[in-house]
Amino acid sequence: MTDASPGIYAAAWRRLGRNRAAVAALVALAVLVVVSMAGPVVSSFSIDHVDWSLSPLASPPGLANGHWLGTDGNGRDLFVRVCAGTQVSLLVALLATAVSLLIGVAWGATAGYLGGRVDGWMMRVVDVLYALPYMFFVIILTVVFGRSLLLIFLAIGAVGWLTMARIVRGQSLALRQQAFVDAAITLGLPARRIIARHIVPNVIGTVVVYATLTVPQVILFESFLSFLGLGVQEPLTSLGRLVAEGALEMEAAPWQLLAPSAALALILLCLNFVGDGLRDALDPRQR
Repeated sequence: MTDASPGIYAAAWRRLGRNRAAVAALVALAVLVVVSMAGPVVSSFSIDHVDWSLSPLASPPGLANGHWLGTDGNGRDLFVRVCAGTQVSLLVALLATAVSLLIGVAWGATAGYLGGRVDGWMMRVVDVLYALPYMFFVIILTVVFGRSLLLIFLAIGAVGWLTMARIVRGQSLALRQQAFVDAAITLGLPARRIIARHIVPNVIGTVVVYATLTVPQVILFESFLSFLGLGVQEPLTSLGRLVAEGALEMEAAPWQLLAPSAALALILLCLNFVGDGLRDALDPRQR
């Protein structure tokens, strides 16, 4: 029987519920997601609609003209664009994180359980990839294969699994010495089944905590790519792209920078609070 019993996670969930900062962050994230989904639906403007009635096109926030957060330099509604950018940034972050977790957990658990030369060779591959310039590797992928939403999260996820592999490998090395793993080996279970049913379930707590800390990193990385013009392309947009556009007009139209920056800062802050709350809730010393 493994240590990852349902009762442990139920107790961790209760501890998380007592963490006011984490709960408030979860609520804020939920509200932000709902607003970003419902905003373009209830608004009378689309993401690429230009309001030619404005003079100048970059209009400050106001209720009279229906542009609650103002418009950008092309006369497009900033509220709708921030909502669409939030959707894209969260989508890229979640999918890229899922790709990195899938590769990292499988690689790290396999290396940690098998050990020996296999572990040595697998971790040398990780060391070599660590030595490569992370940023330039993703930029080369986007330049060679073209810039698309699918390629962005695949590229980020494909090189973002290295730290997760090391973390899971360390946990797997410790679990490999536990009695329930020895019992499974004695029963003749194949290695792939032991890894899937005994190793991976016992590292889920660590994986979940690290995932909540990976999502903000991916959002910042995607924002930086968009800031360089290598991220999401028109007619889609992301928070990073909106921040890049707003930075060019920050003196003449500061609302173009403040609105997407506030949304991005709120997402990152909430995710960090959730990550801290999960780390405390899943702390073995609290069991």
